[in-house]
Amino acid sequence: MQDLTNINDLIAGCCKKERSSQEALYRNFFGYGLSICLRYAQNREEAVEILNDGFLKIFNHIQSFDTSRSFKTWLGKIMVNTSIDFLRSKKRLIFMDDISQVAEPTTDETTIDKLSYEELLRHVQALPPAYRTVFNLYVMEGFQHQEIAAMLRISEGTSKSNLFKAKKILKERIIKSSMNIADGIDINMH
Repeated sequence: MQDLTNINDLIAGCCKKERSSQEALYRNFFGYGLSICLRYAQNREEAVEILNDGFLKIFNHIQSFDTSRSFKTWLGKIMVNTSIDFLRSKKRLIFMDDISQVAEPTTDETTIDKLSYEELLRHVQALPPAYRTVFNLYVMEGFQHQEIAAMLRISEGTSKSNLFKAKKILKERIIKSSMNIADGIDINMH
């Protein structure tokens, strides 16, 4: 990662539409931006498309960036919003349920601890887009249901319901995959 002065130099260069500054900024934050987009996308190709749309927004609006703030945080918000816009444009965000109170599903922490980041990401990417989006906004981005409801133009109850269902599906898939792994180990041991 570049030091702060260099990042500010790159931002200044981007404000002047300098191609070399744009390329350097893109290279420096590609991995971070992609990690956000992957959580919302169904696959890597879709995530790269979202990432590139996000960087286009960044380059078009870089003059509005407040250099007294964290660029990484600003970029992260743009990537999240671009991901949501992408899913909306593809008509994938369909929310149907609205419930007021739901109990949180419990999870076996040891099962989750055994998963690699890539395995967990695959499970999250396999969620229906509406569930995946609420899950990411709540669990990964730290938004509250009231904020999610406003961002996605849904009710708080719908946000809670979608989070509950996302966690339930994830739990079932994680348990099933850990059982499949355990079955494979048992077969090989005999």
